[in-house]
Amino acid sequence: MARVVLIPGLTRSTVGAICTQAASWRLTASTLRHLTLTRVDFFIPGVSVVGGFSICSSPQLLDRERIIELAVKYTDHPPAMWVHKKCTLDSEVALRVGGEFFFDPQPTDAPRNLVLIAGGVGINPLLSILRHSADLHRDQADRGRGYKIGAIKLFYSAKNTSELLFKKNILDLVNEFPEKITCSFHVTKQTAQINAELEPYITEGRITEKEIQHHISAETLFYICGPPPMTDFFSKQLESSHVPKEHICFEKWW
Repeated sequence: MARVVLIPGLTRSTVGAICTQAASWRLTASTLRHLTLTRVDFFIPGVSVVGGFSICSSPQLLDRERIIELAVKYTDHPPAMWVHKKCTLDSEVALRVGGEFFFDPQPTDAPRNLVLIAGGVGINPLLSILRHSADLHRDQADRGRGYKIGAIKLFYSAKNTSELLFKKNILDLVNEFPEKITCSFHVTKQTAQINAELEPYITEGRITEKEIQHHISAETLFYICGPPPMTDFFSKQLESSHVPKEHICFEKWW
């Protein structure tokens, strides 16, 4: 069982965040590998429907503090409703990890560039990759060992700037590692004035094929998460541009 720790101010908003403190988990290499980037099945006592939520934290947070962070959108889906309406400090749930959507380089692997393409709440698992990549870079820079990551580019599209989730967390990483991490926020229906801090990173309109093609190389891996039409479009475009299938990883949210 995992204990739920609420993050104040986030559990009643459109997208809430919770931490589950896995006090009784045994941290094996397999467990950490799955938590590098994936979803968890969320079993709630008294709720018959199983929830499926994305991990948005780095696996090193689990290693250091035995905590994982999940992003949960406010909907009428019973597990999400429980998180937003009934979940309290020290509630207990059961978790099952799995999935094939993750980034788990080994220390001796060749450096890879990453292009992360997110649409809407599809940012959640990609934020986990971004945070994990930042941790890998810190380890390499501080200790001179471990995996040496290449450049990371995040493309993130939403309706407007208020729906760009985790934008402060993302920009904090961009500012911490400007030589490694860059981002491009796209807004498709922006009506309000754009914040001055965000403006340098904002492009009005959808993410385009041309922008993605600039980053195609033999050393680049592509991760895509968003609505099915978006993931289908970019995965097919990358394949038609002769990017190997094993360099394209995508997950659809419905």
